[in-house]
Amino acid sequence: MRIVDAGLAVLAVTAVLALLVAVHRYVWCRLVGDTTRQGSPWRRAGTIAAYALPLLSLGALVAGPAGAPFPVQRVLAWPGYLWLAALLYLTLALLVGEAVRPLLRRWLARRAAAGAAPVRAPEPEPVPVPASAPEVAPAPESGAPALPAPSRRLFVARAVGGAAAVAGLGTVGYGTYGVLRGPRVKRVTVPLARLPRSAHGFRIAVVSDIHLGPILGRSHTQRVVDAVNRTQPDLIAVVGDLVDGSVADLGPAAEPLAGLRARHGAFFVTGNHEYYSGAAQWVDHVRELGLHPLENARVETGGFDLAGVNDIAGESEGQGPDFARALCDRDPARAVVLMAHQPVVIDEAVEHGVDLQLSGHTHGGQLWPGNYVAELSNPTVAGLERYGDTQLYVTRGAGAWGPPVRVGAPSDITVVELASRQA
Repeated sequence: MRIVDAGLAVLAVTAVLALLVAVHRYVWCRLVGDTTRQGSPWRRAGTIAAYALPLLSLGALVAGPAGAPFPVQRVLAWPGYLWLAALLYLTLALLVGEAVRPLLRRWLARRAAAGAAPVRAPEPEPVPVPASAPEVAPAPESGAPALPAPSRRLFVARAVGGAAAVAGLGTVGYGTYGVLRGPRVKRVTVPLARLPRSAHGFRIAVVSDIHLGPILGRSHTQRVVDAVNRTQPDLIAVVGDLVDGSVADLGPAAEPLAGLRARHGAFFVTGNHEYYSGAAQWVDHVRELGLHPLENARVETGGFDLAGVNDIAGESEGQGPDFARALCDRDPARAVVLMAHQPVVIDEAVEHGVDLQLSGHTHGGQLWPGNYVAELSNPTVAGLERYGDTQLYVTRGAGAWGPPVRVGAPSDITVVELASRQA
């Protein structure tokens, strides 16, 4: 069985590498091969980049799992991950250009045909020159000798390639600015049938997927903390994927979390990335920073129960979600809000009578059209939806994984205001 699984893994990796090689070859052909002349410095530079950039991306992907020193990871991360995003949008822009290319060629051909036989104006009669007039040398033709104009094929290749480069790189640049600027605050009101009137208007700041790592560091954490504190929430729920790395490397980057302020405190549950980064150490570390980890546990607060379950990635370590443990022996008359990193556990939340589940994980797709891929494995990609008597809210997250770029899925911190139907 293990041999079969290993064989499938090898085939999958081979297929992905073959696809990446083909995509890089296509992008090189359209942006370099079709637009530059053989032996030109531009072609040499483009060819070098076509080899160097994918190697940097590969290095960025494997540096962390391979245990490379953190400074090396940081050096590789920026160019390596940004190139992956650029490759996506350059490819999409060039594919759109394939539809434009024949239309532009046809238009140029028609212009050339229309100008092939221009109507000539009648030549003026020669003016006789007196014999005594001094001889004047004919005036040289104005301007330097004209360079041969590029062929229509070369012109079209450069026009389409240039437009694709501007569109693709401009999209990546704007998406990067959106991440580095920090998350924006969203607000949503969620009515709960069992919420008492005394808890009407209770505000929970939901934060997920900060993804501290080689790219997003201490300054990003501070932006998130400042944005959360400005909302003056009653409670803060950090629902996983805080980090992409060890406490030794990222402990200083997480320190601003100690500044989170809420009347009923800040709570934390693990995400899948914590289990790639030493979940037990991070649980201890966030506790030292003043957050309250909910490891399949529950507390009573603000007129309702707040519960939290471990991420399903913890099952490999015997630390997966345990709904029975988190929700046992509670008063069924009280509303319960559940913190669970991945939306896919919503079915178990429904079975256990949860009123509201708060999740992240999806990033809202992060890079369009990634939202369509996220829909294949998540019941809800972003926003509020109802499943039976349970409501599920999924935040798009406050950071980014891999490329520090978001397109069509801006980062957010959500203030969920609970509403009592008795109010």
